[in-house]
Amino acid sequence: MKLSNKKILVTGADGFIGSHLTEMLVHKGADVLALSQYNSFNNWGWLEDIACKDDVEIASGDIRDPHYCKHITKNVDIIFHLAALIAIPYSYVAPDSYVDTNIKGTLNICQAALENNCQRVIHTSTSEVYGTARYVPIDEKHPILPKSPYSASKIGADCMAMSFFNSFKLPLIIARPFNTFGPRQSARAIIPTIITQIAKGASELKLGDLTPTRDLNYVTDTCRGFIAVAESESCLGEIVNIGSNSEVTMAQVVDEIKTIMDSNVNIVTEQQRIRPEKSEVFRLWCDNSKIKNLTGFQPKYSLKQGLEKTIAWLTEPANLKKYKAHIYNV
Repeated sequence: MKLSNKKILVTGADGFIGSHLTEMLVHKGADVLALSQYNSFNNWGWLEDIACKDDVEIASGDIRDPHYCKHITKNVDIIFHLAALIAIPYSYVAPDSYVDTNIKGTLNICQAALENNCQRVIHTSTSEVYGTARYVPIDEKHPILPKSPYSASKIGADCMAMSFFNSFKLPLIIARPFNTFGPRQSARAIIPTIITQIAKGASELKLGDLTPTRDLNYVTDTCRGFIAVAESESCLGEIVNIGSNSEVTMAQVVDEIKTIMDSNVNIVTEQQRIRPEKSEVFRLWCDNSKIKNLTGFQPKYSLKQGLEKTIAWLTEPANLKKYKAHIYNV
């Protein structure tokens, strides 16, 4: 299925990955309806910063409302469902919000897509559902383990989405990206946290546990993965990892960023940034053979290339001032 000239709804379009995906879809010739979470300030999040804003239809609403979901999915061909609460620390103190947004919101989107005969739904999962790797690299058959209320809600959302494929033949794909980074990423994530602290001249680099490993992917590659699975007939009804088939420790990431930014700042461990022991995911390494076999997808950006682009964007004064580097964001 080619996406050009298709009416495509992107939920969570005002977020980090969603805003980049919106741009990429516009460049592919799609007719994009971008959903931004309703707020009284009429602020469209990161959609305010995209160059193709005038070529996108932007709507403000909330996936927690089933009536609104039915309204916004009318005459839509394809849905990329990215809207979610994603901050793990906040899920420790506000778990009910994650059930409402991630599980019930997914239910609302799937029900609306079914009733409005949408041609395809790409539901966004997360590598966090795997927990700490029992074997590596992690393929789609790896056991799932809820390590946080956030990951539990995403497991529930994945199951809800897949139930609509199995029960009602909703044409659905579950895209499961591993850790994504790049311009516009939330300050709650480690890479923008490191870069903004250094860029703002912090005397000490305040971080959490640097021993966990992650499979890190530049945002352009993640969005290319979303589009690859959406266009593939072979991916219908499948869970598909999006990743680089590599792992790196957070300590190595810090060293790489310090080298690129020519910084010798000392690292200080802050207890509030460390997850409860049984809640930490210590190892993630993506087996991306399935997406390669089904779609031919291959990542284009190395970790260093992605970090250089991210640092260049974050250190632009207009962008850097949007980040409160002195505050720990949950």
